[in-house]
Amino acid sequence: MKFSQTLLPLAFASATLATPTGTLDKRATTICGQWDSVATGTYTVYQDLWDESAASSGSQCTTVTSLSGTKLAWSTSWTWAGGSSSVKSYANAVVTTTSKKISAISSIATTWKWAYTGSDIVADVSYDMFTSSTSGGSNAYEIMVWLAAIGGAGPISSTGSAIATTTINDVKFKLYSGPNGDTTVYSFVAESKATSFSGDLLNFFKYLESNEGFSSSQYLVSIGAGTEPFTGSNAVFKTSAYSCVVS
Repeated sequence: MKFSQTLLPLAFASATLATPTGTLDKRATTICGQWDSVATGTYTVYQDLWDESAASSGSQCTTVTSLSGTKLAWSTSWTWAGGSSSVKSYANAVVTTTSKKISAISSIATTWKWAYTGSDIVADVSYDMFTSSTSGGSNAYEIMVWLAAIGGAGPISSTGSAIATTTINDVKFKLYSGPNGDTTVYSFVAESKATSFSGDLLNFFKYLESNEGFSSSQYLVSIGAGTEPFTGSNAVFKTSAYSCVVS
């Protein structure tokens, strides 16, 4: 497994946003630019090619297919060669949230059904959540929940070894920890692919509070869900149904 990532995924990279709509137009919307995004309903889908320069060749496009209520469907097609130890992008859907302390959140209900096809894929499928010590402050923690580590992809880790094993939302995870600059990163990595996942993301914060000294006075900054590709060809990551509701 790879145990380092060179940079932090930029879920909030600068972008020109489309006008939010309650229901996506029947025509799918495709974006291919580095910082392109599509806003629809309570979500913004980002291309986020934050380290495409690490690749010797390749490209990526993301298509937002539909939105029905809180359920979003999208797909990302990509091919990347070179820079095998570096994540090239984080095509992801970010749910609109207000700055709240974790202690003030009652649930983060989510469902996610997805599939991956392609050749020689090295990638992860993950939630990526950030918190800060103050409202509007810089990131203090990054909490990732990997539903799949494909082809030897691995999380940020100080030691290259899991620090714990736990079962959350009926899925068994190994927990890794390490720094990314001034941000402390915790990565829950599923021991086997969870292609149909549902549960409460708040349970991951509760675990860290009980076992790793995480404080529920931290403010939730953002929640993204998507894929981080390292290398592969003719890859298609397809989300058929995704929802995330913070309450």
